[in-house]
Amino acid sequence: MLRLARLKASEIRSMSREERLKKLQELRNELTVTKMRASSGLEENTKAVRELKRAIARILTVEKEAESK
Repeated sequence: MLRLARLKASEIRSMSREERLKKLQELRNELTVTKMRASSGLEENTKAVRELKRAIARILTVEKEAESK
């Protein structure tokens, strides 16, 4: 499992498109697992789902910025 390291927008912008897409897929997979663990009561870190959603949103935002350029 991935541990939550806050992704900053500047870090995401410095990644290549392929790296961003790979990271996005990893975060989405982690979100799915974390949601299942939270619903079954196994996940103790309740902020994990929120932080994963925010990281995913940051990556998608940077992707949209890159597309519009």
